[in-house]
Amino acid sequence: MTNRVNTRKGIEMSLVLDTLRISTITEELTDAELEIFEGLFDVQSHKAGDLIVQPGGKEPDNLYILAQGEIQVKIHGSDGDTLIHVLKPGELAGIITFVGGAPSQHSAALYSIGETKVLSMPSAKFDTLVCSRPMTAHKVMRGIVRYVHGIVRNMNAKSSELNNYIYRSSGGY
Repeated sequence: MTNRVNTRKGIEMSLVLDTLRISTITEELTDAELEIFEGLFDVQSHKAGDLIVQPGGKEPDNLYILAQGEIQVKIHGSDGDTLIHVLKPGELAGIITFVGGAPSQHSAALYSIGETKVLSMPSAKFDTLVCSRPMTAHKVMRGIVRYVHGIVRNMNAKSSELNNYIYRSSGGY
């Protein structure tokens, strides 16, 4: 039994390291820093259709990184749920509340598409890194800023395309 537990932990550690290596938030970390950061994550397994996170849920300040599978990001509106994005491996969720935003700012629900594995880290665990290895934490936060900047840049490009479609293509409608 102990051997099986050690093998499982080894597989999960490998999954965490492999996922962190493809995530933009760890681009600046050395291998030694990556191994320290890896120890802050838990691995969650989900089946198709599982609700992973909901607004106001029990883990409001966790950072999530998709390790395997896909996750639907949906927001709830007056006319039902709207799919706004599908996360791919290495992508993040829960950023706003992780960096100190109020749980009321958490507006999206995450649903697994098929079998998924998700890395989860409470902000309290990250705070221990801030105290013990501030430069490593600084590098990770820079990575999170770059990730968010990429989202904003992508949304600006889509907004510009929509603007061009509506106003420069004979009205488009």
